[in-house]
Amino acid sequence: MVNDRISNLINCLKTASVAKKETAVVPSSEMIESILEVLKKEKFINDFSVVKDGARKNVVINLKYENGEPVISDVKRISRTSKRIYRGKNYIQPVRRGYGASVVTTPLGVISGAEAKKKGVGGEVLFEIW
Repeated sequence: MVNDRISNLINCLKTASVAKKETAVVPSSEMIESILEVLKKEKFINDFSVVKDGARKNVVINLKYENGEPVISDVKRISRTSKRIYRGKNYIQPVRRGYGASVVTTPLGVISGAEAKKKGVGGEVLFEIW
């Protein structure tokens, strides 16, 4: 288990996609659930559900595939625990010329980079996915 839950989620998504697994399981938190809601809205995953396992809660993520290939080809962590990266509304750029998405924490909550730009807010860029 990694202390950084977001890095753990990213690593789990990448390895499960490469291994062509149907589902991936990560420890649950409010931040992880918010991030997965954004990924679902951006159509990088099919669905997710929170499963209580004794005292712990885990999230089961249903990965998405198109023509047998994973939708998630790579994920890049931008803001880390040791180096926070914040971007204003004018500096949030499209990922992979619009084929990817960035996940941003803002005062409005966790949203995609495109949505943050539309709403005119900036924030901490957690990662980019494509």
